[in-house]
Amino acid sequence: MERTSEVSDGISRTTSKEYIRPMPATWWLTRKTYFLFMVRELTCVFVGGYALFLLMLAMRRDDPQAFAALLDSRLLIALQIIALPMVLYHSITWFNLTPKVLVLWRGEERVSPVLIAGAHYVAWIIASLAILWIASLYR
Repeated sequence: MERTSEVSDGISRTTSKEYIRPMPATWWLTRKTYFLFMVRELTCVFVGGYALFLLMLAMRRDDPQAFAALLDSRLLIALQIIALPMVLYHSITWFNLTPKVLVLWRGEERVSPVLIAGAHYVAWIIASLAILWIASLYR
């Protein structure tokens, strides 16, 4: 870091030039963990796209023909086919990261990370089954 002081009209100024290490655009391809991190970040785009799709469906809930036409759109069918594995990958990596963020203690003993992640997976399965059951009531 370079610093110089200048005195001009009785005012002291300090300037500095910090070293900025050059970073190649392909830095995330150098390690597998970096690559998987970037893939996880990319999945957010598909999660957001699918959320927009669900909002578009919700806006058409009162018009059965518009609702069906949206579901028959080739573009949106392709989005769903691509979004499903992306959303699953995003969810699985999120649940696997949960024990690192949510550290629980029982007395002076740390709760097993497998138990924390497993509880989230069980809750995910229960919520999915509940949604399927509710959806089957309206068929």
